Amino acid sequence: MFSTTVTSEQFIQAIIDTVYMVGMSLFVGSLIGIPIGILLVVTRPGGVLENKLLYTLLNPVINIIRSLPFIILLVAIIPFTRMIVHTSIGTNAAIVPLILYIAPYIGRLVENSLLEVNPGIMEAAESMGATPFQVIRYFLLPEAVGSLVLSLTTATIGLIGATAMAGTVGGGGVGDLAIVYGYQRFDTVVVVATVVILVIFVQGIQSLGNSLARKIRRY
Repeated sequence: MFSTTVTSEQFIQAIIDTVYMVGMSLFVGSLIGIPIGILLVVTRPGGVLENKLLYTLLNPVINIIRSLPFIILLVAIIPFTRMIVHTSIGTNAAIVPLILYIAPYIGRLVENSLLEVNPGIMEAAESMGATPFQVIRYFLLPEAVGSLVLSLTTATIGLIGATAMAGTVGGGGVGDLAIVYGYQRFDTVVVVATVVILVIFVQGIQSLGNSLARKIRRY
């Protein structure tokens, strides 16, 4: 019951693969998602750069992508993944759908964080003659930093769950270990170990995010 064919080296490699997938996907997804979130806020009706056409186009596209469960998105874009990384299996292949999954998610989280900023601050900035860029750079973003940290924390935790699902199509990482050895080979030890690893990841990231957000808000 407590024996397993998986070595400690395989567990370590799975953890490294998961960290790699989460890190790369979060980095690229943030580069895409943060600007998307800012655009959604500033181009919406009443925004500092109100643009009805852009907002009307961007908003439903994000909703459509976000409405797809990750496992379906993962399978649906396999041809696109092959075109980008020339394979549909492995950690590099998993990063492509992970980015497409997390970028609009981050965009929505950033939008929600920015919308929490007191409208009076925006009005004060505009009354002082600040340009739209200055309003965004010196008023909107600084006021929302604490909330943005929590948003990225939530996105990171979502990515960890998505990397686990990527294991169903050979995406590598802890999820792949759980599927191939834990589920398909009925290895209970692997299943329990992967659950423990994922719980530790999530708890650690959430605690770090909460701590950073508290420190930022004190200043």
